[in-house]
Amino acid sequence: MNESSRTTDHLRATADAYDGLADLYADHARGALACLPLDRAVISAFADLVRGAGPVIELGSGSGEVTGHLRDLGLDVCGVDLSPALVAIARREVPGVAFRVGSMGDLDAADGALAGAVSWYSLIHLPPEEVPAYLAEFRRVLAPGGHLLLAFFEAEGGPVAPFDHAVATAYRWPVEEMAAAAGTAGFTEVGRMLREPLEEERFRRGHLLMRADGAPGSDRSS
Repeated sequence: MNESSRTTDHLRATADAYDGLADLYADHARGALACLPLDRAVISAFADLVRGAGPVIELGSGSGEVTGHLRDLGLDVCGVDLSPALVAIARREVPGVAFRVGSMGDLDAADGALAGAVSWYSLIHLPPEEVPAYLAEFRRVLAPGGHLLLAFFEAEGGPVAPFDHAVATAYRWPVEEMAAAAGTAGFTEVGRMLREPLEEERFRRGHLLMRADGAPGSDRSS
């Protein structure tokens, strides 16, 4: 089996897993941001940076909780997700926002077409070796000066490591390694927020706000 086939199989398995738990996932996500003031704060900072600059996308938009919040913050936002069941829920629960089924690793957007992108715990199921290619795709669709917000489970000083996520195997990342991977893809760090786990959470949460510099794929050191 070649690399492309393994990637396709992994994406299909992830989509199938979320399809099977779509209603439970949506119930869990519904209203969750209301109890997360620090998370809302970093999303608001992102929104302030991109508002009025152009369209924004949520990458791995799930049932639309974060996408709807971005809309309410005044952004021209759309969403993309692998799971048809979650996209159907998002379309129902977040009217007026365009959601489509697709891979965030192969976006239907021209180079530099977007002012911002949010990846809210959507990189977590990717095998670590595939993350750089996804970050490069995020960079491709962002205009120079556009912003990317990443949220992920943080490894708290350890290496990148898998864990038993409720839906499918997921990975925790040291914030420095995620920042370095984004830097290699063409992003400069604007800021970060690490949040300790709440009582019902297992892991620290990492948030990185990144800015796209130069042209997609350019050598910023030259």
